[in-house]
Amino acid sequence: MLVVGLTGGIGSGKSAASAQFEALGRPVIDADIIAREVVEPGEAALTRIVEHFGPAILSDNGTLDRAHLRETVFSDTKSREWLEQLLHPIIRHRIMDKIESYQDMTPFVILASPLLLETDQHKMVDHVVVIDLPENLQVERAASRDANNEEQIKRIMAAQLSRQARLDLADSVLENSSTLDNLKNQIKLLDIKLRELAVNEYRV
Repeated sequence: MLVVGLTGGIGSGKSAASAQFEALGRPVIDADIIAREVVEPGEAALTRIVEHFGPAILSDNGTLDRAHLRETVFSDTKSREWLEQLLHPIIRHRIMDKIESYQDMTPFVILASPLLLETDQHKMVDHVVVIDLPENLQVERAASRDANNEEQIKRIMAAQLSRQARLDLADSVLENSSTLDNLKNQIKLLDIKLRELAVNEYRV
């Protein structure tokens, strides 16, 4: 089975691209969803986070205050590094389990991850797809989508690979500075390419 990594910076359109692959019948493993699951109440990782950052990191209902945590770690490099060292191995293990669950069921599976190239997650994939757009458009779209201000978005972007570094590591590129329909059309063509690659290289 071919494992395809789908990545891009904040505001690049990973969710829209993932939705289109799913509409075409391709299974998508979303690393963001897994990252949320591993810090739910009752998970060991959440206990460690509270021990490290204090109970103020929790919302009133006992769940992780993700906005507070994001603000904390993206303004403090050491805090971000501590959190990454805790969570990345846990997330990676769960992703591997999910990939394994699709073996012999599909020609290829999509791993959608904002940190695919910044972490060792890229070692789990055979083909890297990067969603690309100009950085000023990234900021604009992320600001309109999230409750993050422009300064916080730029801090998040600074912690990710640069646009050029992502493009240098891409096997395929989806250009997303235009319309959603344009992106969908690109993905339809890429889906055919990936299916052919899976058949030829992985004999599905």
